[in-house]
Amino acid sequence: MAAAAAGAAPTTARKALLSTTSTLLSSSLARSRRSLSCSAASATAPRISQQPPDLLRWVQREGGFVHPALRVADHPEHGLGVSATAADGVIPPGAVLIDLPGRIPLRLRRPADAADAVLMQLADQVPEELWAMRLGLRLLQERTKSDTFWWPYIANLPETFTVPIFFPGEDIKNLQYAPLLHQINKRCRFLLEFEKEVTQKLGNVPSGDHPFCGQDVHSSSLGWAMSAASSRAFRLHGEIPMLLPLVDMCNHSFSPNARIVQVGDVDSPDMSVKVVAETQIDKNAAVTLNYGCYPNDFYLLDYGFVVKSNPYDHVELSYDGNLLDAASMAAGVSSPNFSTPAKWQQDILSQLNLHGEGSVLKVSLGGPDIVDGRLLAALRVLLAADPETVGKHDLKTLKSLSSSAPLGPTVEASALRTVLALCAIALQHFHTKIMEDEAILKGELPLTTELAVQFRLQKKLMLVDVMQNLSRRIKMLPAEKSTV
Repeated sequence: MAAAAAGAAPTTARKALLSTTSTLLSSSLARSRRSLSCSAASATAPRISQQPPDLLRWVQREGGFVHPALRVADHPEHGLGVSATAADGVIPPGAVLIDLPGRIPLRLRRPADAADAVLMQLADQVPEELWAMRLGLRLLQERTKSDTFWWPYIANLPETFTVPIFFPGEDIKNLQYAPLLHQINKRCRFLLEFEKEVTQKLGNVPSGDHPFCGQDVHSSSLGWAMSAASSRAFRLHGEIPMLLPLVDMCNHSFSPNARIVQVGDVDSPDMSVKVVAETQIDKNAAVTLNYGCYPNDFYLLDYGFVVKSNPYDHVELSYDGNLLDAASMAAGVSSPNFSTPAKWQQDILSQLNLHGEGSVLKVSLGGPDIVDGRLLAALRVLLAADPETVGKHDLKTLKSLSSSAPLGPTVEASALRTVLALCAIALQHFHTKIMEDEAILKGELPLTTELAVQFRLQKKLMLVDVMQNLSRRIKMLPAEKSTV
C-alpha cells in the first residue's frame, strides 16, 4: 500500500538520515571561520560586512534610479526592506520606484576567462531543479574577489538565512510534514555530495584559474550561496534568473503595491529592470512584490518564512485506492470500490493520469481549488454506478468543485464526506494538535523552532478550513438525498 498521506511521519531510518544530514551541515557551519563560511540561522541576521556601503547610493552612482522617498529600513510588519519615508508624501500609482540598468543585475555569464570556464563546468553538474545553486556559484565567485563590482551589494547580504537546510535536526523534525522533510533531506545530501565534487574539481585547477581565488568551498558556503539565490533571485520573461540589488529587498505580499517590469532582452545593452508602483504607496508603507502564488512549503524552503492564512497552501496526499476505501468507510459511505474500479472507471482514471503506467499519484487538499480536481473527479466517478450518467459530463465539470453535484446529491455527499475523512487522516499524521502549537508559539522560541511550529500549524488550520468548507457544501445538498 502506498503512503496513506504525504504528510505521514518519516520512518525511523529516515529520521536518522535527516538528523545525520543536519548534523553534518551544522558541523560544516562550525568550522574555522573563512570568508565564505555561513553561520547558523538566528533571529538577527547580520550583514556580510559590519558596516556595509550604502546600497541606494551605489545603485544611483552606477546609473540607476531610486525614488527619493525610498529607504531601506526595518518595518514593524515586514522586517528589513524597502519602505517609503514619512517625509516625502504618498507615491502615486505608476511612479517608477527603482530602475536598474543592465550592468547591475548579477547572473551567470558566458565564460570570459579560464576561471569562468571552470565555474560553468561546476554549474553544469547541478541539476536544473536546483538552479539557485548555479546562480549561487556565480555569487560566491564575486564574493571572493577583492575588487568585485558587486561588493556594495554583497556586503549588504545576510550572513545567514532561515531556510530549513540550516535548521537544527530537532526543528527539522518539528516540521512534521514528510514532503518538506524529503526536500530538505534532498538538498542537504546534494550540498554534501556537491562539496566533494567541487573539492575534487578545484584540486586539479591551476591557482590562476581558480574561480574562487584559491579559497576553500564547503557545504556551508555552498548552502549560503544557494539560499541567497533562491530567496532573492528573479526570473523575468521566463529567462535566466538574476539577482537584482535593492529590488530583492522589497518584501512579499499577495496584494502587492508594486510590480517588476523588464525592459529589453537580457542580452540587450539597453536592458533595464524597473519596480513600478501598482497602487498608491503611503508614508511609512513597505514596498511589496508578489513572489508568486505558492504553498508555504515553497516559501519556507526557498525564502525562510511562513505566510499565515496563505490561500495557496495545501497538503499533499498520495492517491491510493486502499486509503480511499478506508476513508470512505470511516465517513459512512457504503460499498466503496476505490481499490477495485470497473473497467469504464479505470479508463476515466487513466484520463485523469491516476491509473496505469506513468500515472502521477500526487494530489492535494487546500489551495484555491479546495480539493484537487483530479481527486474530486476520481471520487465522483468511483462512487457513481451508471457509466451513462458519468459520460454526460466532461472531465472539466467532474474536476470542478463549483459544479453543483454533477452526478447527483447522493454521489456528491459521499465524495465530499470521503474528502472530509482524508482531511481527518492528514491531521492525524501531525504529532501535535492545533492548541498545543498555539501554546508553544506563545513562549520564547529560537527562530527556527518558531518557523517549524508555525509551518505545521498553518497546515492544520488550512485543513480545518477545508473541512468547514466541505461541511457547508454537504449541508446545502437536498437533505432527503444526502444520506447514503
